[in-house]
Amino acid sequence: MDNMWVVLGTAIFLSAIILYRNRFRLIRSKHRSPLPLGTLGWPFLGETIQFVSYAYSDRPETFMDKRRRLYGKVFKSHIFGSPTIVSTDAEVSKFVLQSDAKTFVPSYPKSLTELMGKSSILLINGSLQKRIHGLIGAFFKSPHLKAQITRDMHKYVQESLANWKDDSPIYIQDETKNIAFQVLVKALISLDPGEEMELLKKQFQEFISGLMSLPIKIPGTTLYRSLQAKKKMVKLVQSIIQARRHNGVSTVPKDVVDVLLNDPSEQLTDDLIADNMIDMMIPGEDSVPVLMTLAIKYLSDCPTALQQLTEENLKLKKLKAQLGQPLSWSDYLSLPFTQTVITETLRMGNIIIGVMRKAMKDVEIKGYLIPKGWCVFAYFRSVHLDENNYDWPYKFNPWRWQDKDMISSCSFTPFGGGQRLCPGLDLARLEASIFLHHFVTQFRWVAEEDTIVNFPTVRMKRRMPIWVKRRADP
Repeated sequence: MDNMWVVLGTAIFLSAIILYRNRFRLIRSKHRSPLPLGTLGWPFLGETIQFVSYAYSDRPETFMDKRRRLYGKVFKSHIFGSPTIVSTDAEVSKFVLQSDAKTFVPSYPKSLTELMGKSSILLINGSLQKRIHGLIGAFFKSPHLKAQITRDMHKYVQESLANWKDDSPIYIQDETKNIAFQVLVKALISLDPGEEMELLKKQFQEFISGLMSLPIKIPGTTLYRSLQAKKKMVKLVQSIIQARRHNGVSTVPKDVVDVLLNDPSEQLTDDLIADNMIDMMIPGEDSVPVLMTLAIKYLSDCPTALQQLTEENLKLKKLKAQLGQPLSWSDYLSLPFTQTVITETLRMGNIIIGVMRKAMKDVEIKGYLIPKGWCVFAYFRSVHLDENNYDWPYKFNPWRWQDKDMISSCSFTPFGGGQRLCPGLDLARLEASIFLHHFVTQFRWVAEEDTIVNFPTVRMKRRMPIWVKRRADP
């Protein structure tokens, strides 16, 4: 009897594998272009376990590199519960990023979509997404906001640096998170430091802890606690929106809430605005402070680059002091070597490792078929660390950007691209420029040993501890 169950179980398992394989042969037979080479791994699990195990290593792109050598720059896999076409080809990734919602739509892990909600700018498509993205993008590019960001960054950075002592380590990752979060929240909802800001910070930490959690929302789970935290934050933002409507919305917007409230579209409801303000706080906790932290990490490991950046910033500081003028946002962005350091940090750091999209129809590109319903993973990290695109790709070399302009090429996409290009990319550069300027002109430092963690988000394992000493020179 026991043998019968073993035989029956084996037959069912083998049948599942055969059905699993045949399903994709049928897809391939209907089109001229073949599916990319690759393997779908185990039924249901796919190659997710292998992908995640490599993702936690210091070279997460190894998962892609091994398959790229076997199958080419575009290959098929099965990760995070979905059959997936992985692209490490810059041109294919560019095509995916620039396609509209009729061809590809965003695809994210279920826990993230649960937390963001259906009205999130990360998930909505079509005219509403274009409208919101355009309004926010135009405001973020405005000289008015850049001047405000410069004032706020100066204030919060100086307040932070004033408390640094040379008898205990300073944790750069914590300091930059505190600064960037306050600056971004001010730009979004004009909330100043105080009791409400501290409450928002606390709830936000609970919120982001569930972004990559198991998609189970019952009391006691991480996702459930994250959803409850978001509800509390949304309630706070809604009270700000209601107060604006009651007192009259300023026709000259001071923050993103004003920008969206001034738009006549009936689709921009108060609930939609409040939800999106919370989602847009993520860069203040994640990408912008990590950019600043990684820049300090790479500069600490490259004394020649640190010396040149310091000299450039000291020269500007001295010039503005002689003229009796404060530094403007354009002054910070005019520092050429500082900008190359930031660009190289973005290339090596890969704060956004890639994006996932879902095909809304069968798509053929460069001789490959992307079937309807499949995901596409445009993996930026492999492109940024490809020796065919960059000489000595694992070496921090900001001087490479002085020789040629690759910032606009499809081989450099640290902020994504197409209709969903990050609207805050200019502000991220500005904030990093301001932080680096004040830091290197006021301090010398020695960094303790630390390593970069790449999954589920990029961060420093020990929060980047350094020992500082104030400069005697002006």
